[in-house]
Amino acid sequence: MRIGIDARFFGPQEKGLGVYVQKLVEGLEKNSNETDHQFFIFLKKERFQDFKPQKKNFHKVLADYPWYGWREQFVYPFFLNKYKLDLMHFGHFNVPILYRRKMVVTIHDLILFHFPTFKNSTLNRFYYSLKLLAYRIVINLAVRKALVIIAISEFTKKDLVETLNVPGNKIKVIYQGCNLLGQKADQKSETILKKYGIIKPYILYVGNAYPHKNLKRLSQVFSSFKKKNPGVSLVLAGGRDYFYQRLEEKAQKENLKGIIFPGFIDESDLVTIYQESESVVFPSLYEGFGFPPLEALVCEKSVACSKKTSMPEILKGTVSYFDPESSSSMLNCLNKVFRLRKNKRSQNQKKAAAEIIKKFNWDKTAQETLRIYESVSKSKK
Repeated sequence: MRIGIDARFFGPQEKGLGVYVQKLVEGLEKNSNETDHQFFIFLKKERFQDFKPQKKNFHKVLADYPWYGWREQFVYPFFLNKYKLDLMHFGHFNVPILYRRKMVVTIHDLILFHFPTFKNSTLNRFYYSLKLLAYRIVINLAVRKALVIIAISEFTKKDLVETLNVPGNKIKVIYQGCNLLGQKADQKSETILKKYGIIKPYILYVGNAYPHKNLKRLSQVFSSFKKKNPGVSLVLAGGRDYFYQRLEEKAQKENLKGIIFPGFIDESDLVTIYQESESVVFPSLYEGFGFPPLEALVCEKSVACSKKTSMPEILKGTVSYFDPESSSSMLNCLNKVFRLRKNKRSQNQKKAAAEIIKKFNWDKTAQETLRIYESVSKSKK
């Protein structure tokens, strides 16, 4: 079977979606037999050298078509047709509407259905409204054209059924893996902390700064937390895009002390950044999955986490939850978790965390996805 994978999002620089695509491709290569299938990995120019195939049946292809643009919709599908694929896997909703061959699509979330605000974009209101309309058209077409929809959590599956009326039997839940399993720090912690300008002790957040991540409220709550814990900093770790720049400017304008913006953290340094923290916070209003709390559990950290959307499904009873729309709830949880620290977590909580982590393995993700490919190849559609 000739299988194509849209890997134009590839690597941690492209945030959670990029991590998913990279780990899936690497997992498929590790878990597939060279004689079974031919894989064509479509990459943009910026990430073309980041993937180095290790098996003869994995072929990388330059597909330098920008995301969400007209060339993606009206040129890219004809480019894909040249490869006569038996199946194409789009790892995101942005499926070319003119692509007519067999396909599988992964849906991570329906964020723009639930948070349709121009604050989520650098565009003005008019262009953002057009973008939102296009998004809704494309995602509706994608879920109807796909033979199978892969959802990354039961929450996302339920959201697809309720929001887009997708038949539940068309959706397969395949959990993502945990990125830091088996990784160890390869430098002294002091060197890594100095590299990012991080000062101990600190509470850590890892992720982007989109409005639904709720970092504005977290920053304000931390200001109250700091009054009783004056020596503690809040580290907000993520790539320096428009949203982080806006957040940093707001923190300076409101004179919010003790907030550190280290920028993007290399994956090789993340273990140390987690391990050296006092605790980890994740205040998101909406998540299809959410990597950082799992990464924190791998590093044996106590976590204060939003109780919204998919997080209780993924994390069960291994973390302390708060209402992300309540500043007092968030503050109380931060105080509780900060008092716990890693050495004071109960043995039951540590055991539960170890069991949870076993469920989220990239090899398992790849194996289950490969089974989807093989089942779809037998369909007559």
